[in-house]
Amino acid sequence: MRKCVRVQLIKNNRQVTAFVPGYNAWKFIDEHDEVIIQPIGGKQGRAKGDIPCIRYEVVKVNDQPLKWLVKGKIEKARR
Repeated sequence: MRKCVRVQLIKNNRQVTAFVPGYNAWKFIDEHDEVIIQPIGGKQGRAKGDIPCIRYEVVKVNDQPLKWLVKGKIEKARR
């Protein structure tokens, strides 16, 4: 099952849904964490693959790469 989170953008206070890549990666994201998202890269900025209506994916949590958190190379920083 693919996990997604709702993110509020600082720039314009819009809420978007972002995909969380990685096995159990959603456990590293808590409420009020600062995340960095990037476009998934579908055609013309649209959704890609079997994830409908999702245009963004989470890259960093509290300025730490999500990929490294999932692999266990670093621990999550506190803010």
